[in-house]
Amino acid sequence: AVIFLIGIIVANVPEGLLATVTVCLTLTAKRMAKKNCLVKNLEAVETLGSTSTICSDKTGTLTQNRMTVAHMWFDNQIHEADTTENQSGASFDRSSATWAALARVAGLCNRAVFLAEQSNVPILKRDVAGDASEAALLKCIELCCGSVGGMRDKYDKISEIPFNSTNKYQLSVHKNATPGETKHLLVMKGAPERILDRCSTILLNGKEQPLDDELKDAFQNAYVELGGLGERVLGFCHFSMSDDQFAEG
Repeated sequence: AVIFLIGIIVANVPEGLLATVTVCLTLTAKRMAKKNCLVKNLEAVETLGSTSTICSDKTGTLTQNRMTVAHMWFDNQIHEADTTENQSGASFDRSSATWAALARVAGLCNRAVFLAEQSNVPILKRDVAGDASEAALLKCIELCCGSVGGMRDKYDKISEIPFNSTNKYQLSVHKNATPGETKHLLVMKGAPERILDRCSTILLNGKEQPLDDELKDAFQNAYVELGGLGERVLGFCHFSMSDDQFAEG
């Protein structure tokens, strides 16, 4: 009786059911492809019908893949960045020596460049070749300090270690013609914790001071606060390379 029952069930299943299901899934996959959603496995289309939550990287998916500098921490304070073309909303002292040092590192330790023939285009609307984070830094420094290209011409790059996910930092060495400074300057940016581990001093109001536990805590608190706002936080540092140890050439 059981075998007879199984035979009836099998007989009642249409022979074209498999082909029909495959065609339906294929048509659904084509409709999704028109909306820029590529289906690699047709079986996933069936599962997708019961999906309630999709986790996705927001950059370039939910956003325009355009980043801007929102805040900066220096001289033991969090400052709001001014991203207007006329720089009418500046909230910090542009003459600060600490800011000058930070801007120099952000401009030099940066591989992003503006595309050609955009001199008449507003800075914030210019197309940039490079990473989105570095493009944001490039535009910020160009707005606040003037030509980043001129800055880079002044400090010729000698060598570089590009950013990678293992080291979590990027550094470059430049010739330095600034009077009163060493002939070579090392600039570095990366994950705040990696930068902090490699620093023994900090610039406060333009003066170099020992990086004690209190200042480390202040650095960490600022890092946590800005990270809590959903912002990508980067650390910056520089090192004046001794002329005796690192001779020219």
